[in-house]
Amino acid sequence: MKTNAIKFAAAALLAGLAMSGTAFGQDYPTKPVTVVVPFSAGGPTDTVARLIAEVMSKDLGQQVVVQNVGGAGGTLGAGQVATAADDGYTLLLHHIGMSTAPSLYRSLPYDPQTDFATIGLITSVPMTLVARKDFEPDTLDELIAFVKANGEDITYAHAGIGSASQLCGMLFMEALGTQMTTVPYQGSGPAMTDIIGGQIDLLCDQTTNTTSQIQAGEVKAYAVTTPERLGNLPDLPTTAEAGLPGLQVGVWHGLYAPVGTTPEIIARLGSSLQAALADPTVIERFAELGTVPVSAAEATPAALTEMLTSQTAQWKGIIDAAGIYAE
Repeated sequence: MKTNAIKFAAAALLAGLAMSGTAFGQDYPTKPVTVVVPFSAGGPTDTVARLIAEVMSKDLGQQVVVQNVGGAGGTLGAGQVATAADDGYTLLLHHIGMSTAPSLYRSLPYDPQTDFATIGLITSVPMTLVARKDFEPDTLDELIAFVKANGEDITYAHAGIGSASQLCGMLFMEALGTQMTTVPYQGSGPAMTDIIGGQIDLLCDQTTNTTSQIQAGEVKAYAVTTPERLGNLPDLPTTAEAGLPGLQVGVWHGLYAPVGTTPEIIARLGSSLQAALADPTVIERFAELGTVPVSAAEATPAALTEMLTSQTAQWKGIIDAAGIYAE
């Protein structure tokens, strides 16, 4: 009888724990959720995060706070989330840099594929090649010839090691077989400020950070890195039109949680992310920035995991060939 009583008590305890776990998933969240953006405020990834966070706050019934933790090409903020509690209250919104960091950094304090739980893809943002508005070349053909002729006399800005702007510049220089003088910044926002101010010659960055400046005539635009022209920048040719088909790159963004976060919380965050991506205001703002939200089928853990895995393998070959690394 005593043995049966113990078994019954143990079974009741396990059932209670299971029920409490389910209830925890259903009750989540009970306090604000922090989304870490591993880049400076005002940059393209920050813009995406704040648009998403506003709608997710309404859907979750708790404030979703964007926290900028810049530095070390995005690895500082990502590392902070990798070691955060797996309770769903600290998330990471990162871009293509999640797939390039393992190859760029000889000593990375986390593994993007094993230290995070994927939630879903968000969007893939085209990139544009822009310059200070008084830069000598006026067309992409002229720019190509000018870069080949002047090489390291030209300054190229990027948002730091592993940033999308560095990757685009690396592909551009590889396509031309010419090196420019690269100038790293702590984020895309400061880099764009110096392009507008005329202190730097060139920048290749996401449309979320360049569209309004292009439309306002604050910078000179040469091309977009997509197979087809963009609806909101119809006069901007593609890089392929100028004979640079290899210079095609889109900057995908994804939402992550620390590994160990429960499936119930991941599912709740996933449904909230999908609600944000279906929001008319988000769709409209994304369109103004030259991008669109991913489909519901892509805003899933499986789709983000597949993207991260395939892109990590692809960029490893490119980065190893270029021989560009960071400590």
